[in-house]
Order: sequence, then structure tokens, then C-alpha cells
Amino acid sequence: MKIKDFMITDVISVTESTSVKELLEILVSNKIGGVPIANDEGKLLGVISDGDVIRYLQPKGRTVYDMFSLVLVSEQEGLEERLTYSLDFPVSKMMRTKEIYTLKPNQELEDALTIFSKHPFKKLPVVNDQQKVIGVISRGDVLRFIYNRIIEK
Repeated sequence: MKIKDFMITDVISVTESTSVKELLEILVSNKIGGVPIANDEGKLLGVISDGDVIRYLQPKGRTVYDMFSLVLVSEQEGLEERLTYSLDFPVSKMMRTKEIYTLKPNQELEDALTIFSKHPFKKLPVVNDQQKVIGVISRGDVLRFIYNRIIEK
């Protein structure tokens, strides 16, 4: 079974300049937990998940000095202050650009299972040979595919 047989092709993605506020609106309104970040041509630049946003907003007792806006954020600040401070930031400040796993449409279901079993990712981008995002696959997609095609057949 190939990735292209069950990947979601109606991909919701954002650009590096998308604000945190816009990202949150997209995640909440579409009931999704993350999106790929692509350039104007659709080439994958990074990924961002709800977990990345939460980790960014809760720096676990460390002080963050933001050179861009020259503002000091301390652990004593409340969530509302951190949110207000961060809402207009571009997602490029918190997106992941390293250790991004992708799938190709002609890879096998087992390749997705291997990645999901070894890493805590909830969603993986599917890219073509030019690294353009052409789909996404989530853990839930894999489980639904297994259930519908193997168990319920």
C-alpha cells in the first residue's frame, strides 16, 4: 500500500511570515494539530505543531531574550502577557526546520509506520521530488486506513 493511496491532498499550510495569531486561527478553525510551512512555490521549509506553540509559550523557567523586539520575557510573566507579546510574531520564530521527516507518495505504508513508531510526530508532510508539499499523513490516517482496508474488508 502506497502513501498516495491514503494521504490527505487538501493540504493546509502556512508561510514563514504567518503570524502566531493567524496560525492559531487556522489550527482551531480546521481542528488540526499542525501544518507544514512552505514558500510561495509550495516547497517545504519547516513544520509547526500545536506542541511547538505550547513549548514556545511556556519556556519552563528559562528567560528568553528576543533580539528582534528587544523585550525580556521572564518565567514570572503570566500566560496572557506571553500570548500578547507573541501573537504578532511570525511562525518562523518557532517552526522546526531540523529533523523533519517526510514521505514520498510512492513509499509504502510500512515507511510511515516506522517513522510514527520511532518518533512522537502526529503528522508528516508528503513531498514530491522537488520538495513541494503535495499531501500530509497523520497517525490517525494510518489507523483509519488499516482499519478500513485491512480489518473491515
